[in-house]
Amino acid sequence: MKFIKNTTGIKDLDDAALLLRYKSTGSLDALGMLYKRYMHLVYGVCLNYFKEEEASKDAVMQIFEELVLKLKIHEVQNFKSWLHVLTRNHCLMALRKLAKNNTVSIDDTFVENTDFVHLDIDDTKETQLTVMEKCMETLTEEQRKSVDLFYLQEKCYKEVAEITGYEMVKVKSYIQNGKRNLKICIEKNSSE
Repeated sequence: MKFIKNTTGIKDLDDAALLLRYKSTGSLDALGMLYKRYMHLVYGVCLNYFKEEEASKDAVMQIFEELVLKLKIHEVQNFKSWLHVLTRNHCLMALRKLAKNNTVSIDDTFVENTDFVHLDIDDTKETQLTVMEKCMETLTEEQRKSVDLFYLQEKCYKEVAEITGYEMVKVKSYIQNGKRNLKICIEKNSSE
């Protein structure tokens, strides 16, 4: 990232410290250093949605521009997870905007065709994510916290136990049961 100037001294700061420095000083160097750590992940998510390298590269820069504004108004506890959600939302909004702008020329024979069935085209990934989010809400608090930390925030059993204060045996149980309940809920709601 060529817009980062002298990063001496801030390279060693953790995410929370860089975030705090940006929020308190407005230092784009600190924000740039923080973003650089996860830029490859942002690019991967964008590439997954857009399927085009150039569109994904453009989105990576647009997301950085969003960060400059959004981090000033949002309280962020886990930057990596928050950035993933921001990236996903950015991609979905961009795809929606593209879908609205796509126009199709309809001739008379197309409209009069009685065999034509109106198809409701929805973004399956967005639908799956929405179902998953709703199903996460159905889990018990212990299961939801444990599953979120283990799968979404990529914490190990020990870290989940330390963060939540649950016993290690309970953490494993909450994750296993939460995963099973989540799967059942997703299958049930996906078939509807």
